[in-house]
Amino acid sequence: MKRSFACIMTAAALLSSTLAGCQAPTADEKLTPVTLNEVAHSIFYAPQYAAIELGYFEEEGLDLTLVNGAGADKVMTALVSGDADIGFMGSEASIYTYAGGAEDYAVNFAQLTQRAGNFLVARQPVENFSWDIIKGTKVLGGRAGGMPQMVFEYILKKNGIDPKADVSIDQSISFGLTAAAFTSSDAQYTVEFEPFATGLELEGNGYVVASLGTDSGYVPYTAYSAKKSYIEANPEIIQKFTNAIQKGIDYVNSHSAEEIAKTIQPQFKETPLENITKIVERYKQQDTWKEDTVFEKESFDLLQNILDEAGELPARVPYEDLVTTEFSEKAAK
Repeated sequence: MKRSFACIMTAAALLSSTLAGCQAPTADEKLTPVTLNEVAHSIFYAPQYAAIELGYFEEEGLDLTLVNGAGADKVMTALVSGDADIGFMGSEASIYTYAGGAEDYAVNFAQLTQRAGNFLVARQPVENFSWDIIKGTKVLGGRAGGMPQMVFEYILKKNGIDPKADVSIDQSISFGLTAAAFTSSDAQYTVEFEPFATGLELEGNGYVVASLGTDSGYVPYTAYSAKKSYIEANPEIIQKFTNAIQKGIDYVNSHSAEEIAKTIQPQFKETPLENITKIVERYKQQDTWKEDTVFEKESFDLLQNILDEAGELPARVPYEDLVTTEFSEKAAK
């Protein structure tokens, strides 16, 4: 735990972020600038990109700058250092920061995904996959203390598999690089987000055999957060931002995968439309996106249970300090 918080604070001075596309304000409007740092640029977050492409942030009076933080630790770093107004990541990062003693800690104000967004990809096709098959194999996993890895371990334990004794998990590869590494690795499996999972399939280098989102059940995988001081000083911005995300959620939950894919395609120019459609449909089928952004206490408790089982939670932290539902409840009305 101390190591996770220390990494966040140390990295603050070294943060380097990549700007992603966002729409410019119109000439006759004065929009409020807001910088959002996201954990990854993935089709998994389709409601957010729908909100961007359909102009929902502008409708709410916001000029959004989107930055790809490439990892929850880096997103939290941006938030702590003031380089970002809002962070989008797994809420475990806010728990680590709070437990590390930060006074101006991050507060989660809106949840987006309710399922894990990654998939188990095998070297060869596997008919009738069951989790016990991976006993004794090597798997390319995620960063210790991060949601992808902890949910993976959570599933293994649910299926009677000891992550440390029954499976060899390689956690040495940086976030977002495991798919490329898998092609030349001796691992039999890798845990991948989209579009990397589908990319491996299309290249003939891997085959999706299991959905971690389906097998883990409902998990509060990603949420939006801001420093306590920022929320207190800018409640109207947080409300407008949450309103825009709610509109994005409403859109993806009421449109087909084909329609959603066409809408968000500008965010993924290097991915063919048919691939985006396939990925969106895969996420829709597993009930990835909530109907609202309310981060409920039961979900927060489950998150802490997962962290506890992974050995990353020395003490429980209060839901009332780290989550506010005020803005989500208003946005959902």
